[in-house]
Amino acid sequence: MRALRRLLGRRHRLLAALVAALAMGCAVLALRPDTASVIVLTAARDLPGGVLKGTDLTPAALRPGTVPDGALRPGTPFAGKILAGPARRGEPLTDVRLLGPGLLAAHGPGTVATPVRVADPETARLLSPGDVVDVLAAATSTWDGTTPATTVAEDVTVLATPDEKSERGALVVLATTSAQATELASAQAGGRLSITIGSRAR
Repeated sequence: MRALRRLLGRRHRLLAALVAALAMGCAVLALRPDTASVIVLTAARDLPGGVLKGTDLTPAALRPGTVPDGALRPGTPFAGKILAGPARRGEPLTDVRLLGPGLLAAHGPGTVATPVRVADPETARLLSPGDVVDVLAAATSTWDGTTPATTVAEDVTVLATPDEKSERGALVVLATTSAQATELASAQAGGRLSITIGSRAR
């Protein structure tokens, strides 16, 4: 019995030593700095969307498995580019959040970004990226408040609503076909543009 007790005691001490060593190893791993982190650009503060300034984004370290596809890296020129929608402080920015090829790629081949000016700025403030709108035009030479407007683009998606003040109306960037872009440019040259808001794009 004594021999058995001694044997069991040695095994218990050995097991306790193994558990202690395992715990110490885990602690060391937890305290070891993550040398595999990836540096990306994130929002330095809550951003409303619109034209980015050089101080709007800041570098941050993320674990490799948490880095979104298309994340912007330090050195990427972003000042002056248009952020399509609001971003929260600390949010990693990706190419599809900026007005450009990355954002247009989500809308299929043949899509172009078409800036238009909406006559009523208050209506434009109701828009968010992803909203679907119809664009109407009324000729300024004959418009008297009763002349019916004509639809020049249907079911187009809002890409961005740059925060820009102008006496000529509010700027809105739409995802259109080349044919729709031509119609909008012609209508804008000789008329007032307005919008009606439909369901959000899916």
